[in-house]
Amino acid sequence: MFEEESGLDVELRSGKDLEFANQIVEEGTDSPADVFLTENSPAMSIVDNAGLFAELPESATASIPEQYVPADRKWTGFLARSTVAMYNTDSMTEADMPASIMDFAEPEWKGRVAFSPTGADFQAIVSAVLALEGEEATAAWLQGLKDNGVIVQNNLVVMQSVDSGEVDAGIAYSYYWYRDRQENGTDSDSSALHFFGNQDPGAFLSVSGAGILASSEHQAAAEEFVTWLTGTEAQQAMAESYALEYPLNPDAALNPDVKPFDELEPPEVDVASLNGPQVTDLMTAAGLL
Repeated sequence: MFEEESGLDVELRSGKDLEFANQIVEEGTDSPADVFLTENSPAMSIVDNAGLFAELPESATASIPEQYVPADRKWTGFLARSTVAMYNTDSMTEADMPASIMDFAEPEWKGRVAFSPTGADFQAIVSAVLALEGEEATAAWLQGLKDNGVIVQNNLVVMQSVDSGEVDAGIAYSYYWYRDRQENGTDSDSSALHFFGNQDPGAFLSVSGAGILASSEHQAAAEEFVTWLTGTEAQQAMAESYALEYPLNPDAALNPDVKPFDELEPPEVDVASLNGPQVTDLMTAAGLL
């Protein structure tokens, strides 16, 4: 869409958030990248902390709520995903679900809750737990999950494991479930979503980020792209896409079958404070990576 409207050519290179962040830091001012986009924001902080982003123009952040834009305005959020617990409706009810995601580390959940520690999604959730609960509590939570949880390959397998009854519950983002329901319900027909409320870490909203490299040789085009990305047209197109993720521009509306954005009760987390490297260290120490 952007190429058609702008007349500019965009070369897209895809990969994993943290791998690309570390690559860009290694490349430094010689990076060939113009714009860096990530699914989860901790990777944005790695590049920002290295001083490699240019400050965004006001036009790129004007339509995004302040809580999703770091104070230094070096990058911006543009989409969000809500953390949830999926549960098997044959073995569980909503009333059986814990009040906090922290409770999944308790022995009563041994062998009953699935999660995927190697994915950037789960690591972003851990970064929120770290920011909200501190290092000691996060380390204990991770150890409890290692001892009592069921480790699976990715979030799709989390959903499938819950739906098949292999486990009672699973930690993931909501859009996996909504997407499957919209397609055919094959992997979600025996499960439901539990949204943690009361600003619990389990209600964390993970933000996708966009930033412009200060070393970019195409600053004007990069600014045009990020401004377009956060604008209503692009945000609405993403809201109507296969992703079923929440647009952050309030003028864009998501599928009405998805829990409304304003009904979520996420904790207040400084998006710039989410610490990917420390999360990796803690998860490695717990034997999860």
